[in-house]
Amino acid sequence: MESKGMNGQSPKPKVVFVLGATATGKSKLAIALAQQFDGEVINSDKIQMYDGVPVITNKVTEEECAGVPHHLLGGVHPDADFTAEDFCREASAAIASILAAGRLPVVAGGSNTYIEALVEGDNAAFRAAYDCLFIWLDATPELLEWYTALRVDDMVQRGLVHEARAVFDAGNADYSRGVRRAIGLPEMHDYLLLLELTEREGAVVEAVDLAERFDHAVRQIKANTFGLVLAQQAKIQRLSGMEGWDVRRVDATIVFACMAAGLGQEAWETVVWEPCQEMVKRFLETQTFIPDAADKLPTDVELDEEMAKVFVGFTISPDAAGDAVLALPAVHKDKEAAKGAAPGEGDGDGGNAGIGEAGPDAAGGAGSHAV
Repeated sequence: MESKGMNGQSPKPKVVFVLGATATGKSKLAIALAQQFDGEVINSDKIQMYDGVPVITNKVTEEECAGVPHHLLGGVHPDADFTAEDFCREASAAIASILAAGRLPVVAGGSNTYIEALVEGDNAAFRAAYDCLFIWLDATPELLEWYTALRVDDMVQRGLVHEARAVFDAGNADYSRGVRRAIGLPEMHDYLLLLELTEREGAVVEAVDLAERFDHAVRQIKANTFGLVLAQQAKIQRLSGMEGWDVRRVDATIVFACMAAGLGQEAWETVVWEPCQEMVKRFLETQTFIPDAADKLPTDVELDEEMAKVFVGFTISPDAAGDAVLALPAVHKDKEAAKGAAPGEGDGDGGNAGIGEAGPDAAGGAGSHAV
């Protein structure tokens, strides 16, 4: 997408990147921006580029795409090795095609190593050819640990075990290649192996042993997903300090805090959508984008003040299994008991039922398995 500068010359074509750790809302924001600014989304989550296991990889659904064209979302054989070089080639071709059609490329996903390879490869040829805006959706690690754990529980409800069993092969369990690298598959191996012994070979296994093996697998998935979150945050922090990277951090902590408080997602419009929409609008209108106060990002003081209001009486602490648990104050417990549901449950803006799609990220959950 190009616009004529004051001197009549065309500036560099513009590309928007949506960065962020798992579950911060990248897909939802990318789709909204594409709808608003006549764009198309290019997936940069390397695991979501493979066919299969859509629940485990939290792949965006057709309904969630809302008619916005997506590129590199599936299409790669589950056993193939789709490298950073492959991504750079395919993403560059998709970006060129989108720009040729007069539309805005929006690159979104959690594989920051692939994004860095695209932007910095060949002596930063991409940065030399394109004007890039990087939007970084972020939130406090404590809330992301809580929310990703809820999403894993929902993935179990939506068919995680069924998907894992469908691709399970005890004799060829190579979790270093293709889609089998996805968090959720290697962790389920021991449980599925024991389950297979009981069902196919008639081995006698105590039900409690099977249940313990399953619980351990789920805890591993939660722990590894949160470990990924921390690695992704660190990687984006490093990228934001690199020359030529105009990274604009948007703190979505309040959105998660409101979800935890059972207040819905109204905060997403104010905290995330409005400043990001204004930011991209200015980016597209100006020949050289220089962020200023017009972007309306909340200050740290404003965020602290809002968080203090939302988090009155809340505590986050580990349970007996070591998982992060957000404890509601009495007033919120009473409200939730009256509604007959725990905070965050139910259908959300993402379109899929349950906690896994009720939050700000319509599809970028535990499927973002690379930093």
